[in-house]
Parts: sequence; structure tokens; C-alpha cells
Amino acid sequence: MLEQVLWGNTILNLLISLAIAIGGFFLAKLIYLIFTKVFGKIAAKTESTVDDILVENFRAPFMFAAIIASIWYALKRLALSAFVASSIEKAYTVLIVVNFTWAISRVVSAVLQDVLTRFTEKKDAKLNEAVSNLILRIVKYIIWALGILVAMNNIGIEIGTLIAGLGIGGMAVALAAQDTIKNLFGGIMLVFDRPFNLGDRIRFNGIEGFVMHIGLRSLRIQTLNNRMVTIPNSMVVDSAIENVNSEPSTKITLTLGLTYDTTPEKMDLAMELLRNIPKAIPNIEDTTVVSFMQYGDFSLQIMFAYFIKKSGDYFLTQSEVNMEILRQFNAHGLEFAFPTQTIYTKQ
Repeated sequence: MLEQVLWGNTILNLLISLAIAIGGFFLAKLIYLIFTKVFGKIAAKTESTVDDILVENFRAPFMFAAIIASIWYALKRLALSAFVASSIEKAYTVLIVVNFTWAISRVVSAVLQDVLTRFTEKKDAKLNEAVSNLILRIVKYIIWALGILVAMNNIGIEIGTLIAGLGIGGMAVALAAQDTIKNLFGGIMLVFDRPFNLGDRIRFNGIEGFVMHIGLRSLRIQTLNNRMVTIPNSMVVDSAIENVNSEPSTKITLTLGLTYDTTPEKMDLAMELLRNIPKAIPNIEDTTVVSFMQYGDFSLQIMFAYFIKKSGDYFLTQSEVNMEILRQFNAHGLEFAFPTQTIYTKQ
């Protein structure tokens, strides 16, 4: 029975090939154990992280290589038609290149990630997540693009003709996608120029909020109203950007109006109370600006400017200052003015 011919091969030969193919999965499992139990333990004992990265990232490609090699050998030993044999040969050529590219991409990305992490720690620089992601993405694209070109060349596709065709097509695509390309280059400029980092509070074109994501196409900002706004990078690059986080402190200016029956002595008292506000509110700077600005239509106006420390909460601190002013002015009998008119009737 085993000597009977099926699809040009004896049943015995087919069963042997099937066993070889299945054995590839057991071989992959063995490779997994070797990398984990042997190489992993050896790498863990060394101070360098490079060997840990190599063990972790080469494990899966080696397992895949064992599987495809076993299946390839199992098929190779069978009697197949010329067309099928040629197709299998091309398919396995592509799989080998893809597996090799996958391994290189994993290792290079892991090493580069480790280098970027160490760079930020040593230099104490705020190399934000967007920069790291962009660099890793570009490196991966380059590696995979080269791998695909090599695979296509190995199966007989003319790379030169293909590249020339892509060049002409690329020009047409570029003309049709000018805005997208502008946003792409805008994203690259934002990431490398770094006028702000993730989490920074910025203002531009009437928009103010916290930077939540810096992408290649757009920027996402969470406004002070807790709304998420997505803005094309080209618009951000072409605008004047104010980075609130770069300020050592935030200036707040108030205009307080007292009634016209306020005496000079009480006006001096009011300004002195305002100058002493920093003693009661720890989240503002000691430096304040207090000035009797002008005689308004309904009030004697005092300008009071103070500075919120970078560590202070923007909204809570303002509330604390306003409550302290109200408390102090009421305690000393200082009356706030409101719009009034006095009409004299001539008899």
C-alpha cells in the first residue's frame, strides 16, 4: 500500500515529507526553548543589553526559518511538475528575504530604541516620544523597502524599470497630494525643531490647549474646554506658536473698581492689601504690580498684576487670589463699584 503512487509520488514518500514538514514545528519549539532557557539565561548574566536584544528579537525569525526550511525540504524531495517546482522556488525565495528583513528590522529597531532611551537618560534631554517613534518608523520603512526590492529582484522582476515607473507615478501622486506632503514635512519639522513637547500647553491662531499627539499628518490638542482638536501640521508650522510651558510664570492682570467715595487713605490701604496677597497665596510670585490706573466712568480703577508659579494650578490659583481679595476688601470696608448714574434735575 505504501508503494502505491499518488500525484506522482509514493504514499510512503508523501508521508515522509509530511513528517518532515510537521517536524519543522517541533524544531521551532526546540529553538524557542534554546533561546529562552539557554541563550536567555546567558545574556541575563552579562551587563550589556545588546545580547538580550539579540536573543529576544532573533528568536521568532529563527523559529520561522526552521518551519519554512522544513516545509521547503519536504516539498523539494517530492516529484513535482516544473511549473509547481518553479513557483515554490520563487515563493521560498521571497519568504527567505522577508524573514531576513523581519529579523534585521526587529533587531535594528530594538537597538535604536535602546540607544534613544540611553541618550535621553545621559543627556537629560526631553527627547519626546514623537521623535523616537518617527525615527523608528523611518528606519523600519527603509529596511522593509530595501527588503522588498531585493525579494523582487531575486524572483526576476526588473528593479530599474520598476523604479523608473514609480518615479513617474510618484510625480503624479505628489502633484495630487500636495497638502498631504506639506503636512508630512510639517510633522517632520515639528518633531525635529521641537517648538513644544507632548503635554505642553500652547497658544496659536486663537487655539489654546495641551499637546496630546504629534503625528506625521496632524497635531492633536486638548483645549481648555476639554475638547480634542485635530490640526494639520502645515497650519501649525506656518503660525506663530506661543509655548505657555516655557514661561517661568504666568501673568494675570485684574482691574478692580472702587466706588468714588473711597478716600485717598482707603485707596492706599487697598493697594497695600493687594501687594500683600503673595503672603497668603503660596502659588504666586512675590513680585506684583499695583497701580491706581485711572478715573473710570463709574469707579476708581486699580490695576493688579501677579504671576502664577509654574508649579501652581492655573485655574485654582486665580480662584484663591480672587477669594483673598474679596475677603480682605470686605474686612476693611472697601466697596467695589458697579455701573451707576446720578441724574441731577434743575428746577
